[in-house]
Amino acid sequence: MSFEWNHYLDLSYDLTTSENANINQEAAQRCAISRAYYAAFCESRNYLRDIDNETNLNSSSAHFIVSQKLKESKDTTRKRIGVNLSRLRQLRNKADYQDSFNNLENNTIVALKTADLIFSDLNDLN
Repeated sequence: MSFEWNHYLDLSYDLTTSENANINQEAAQRCAISRAYYAAFCESRNYLRDIDNETNLNSSSAHFIVSQKLKESKDTTRKRIGVNLSRLRQLRNKADYQDSFNNLENNTIVALKTADLIFSDLNDLN
């Protein structure tokens, strides 16, 4: 059975609402951003694979390729998904690689809403 990538987005929301005193809030927010990105990325990748029969989407360059193919589309919904995926990837890169992340709480909210929009748009395309 294949993994349902929306479960990563569910986990992201759980991480941001957890009141577990043993969980560092900054770490939880950074993880939430990262998982929200991967949920949206993998769902978008699979869409291109399944609907457009795209191949070579499992390499490290797939992150760029997926968003670029969507942004280059003539369809406005696909373009929006590509733009939002690129924005979400930028937040994920900050969350995963930078020692300091200004406005982390607000950016976490933005990341989750952006991932929600991507999922919604993908559903509209199906």
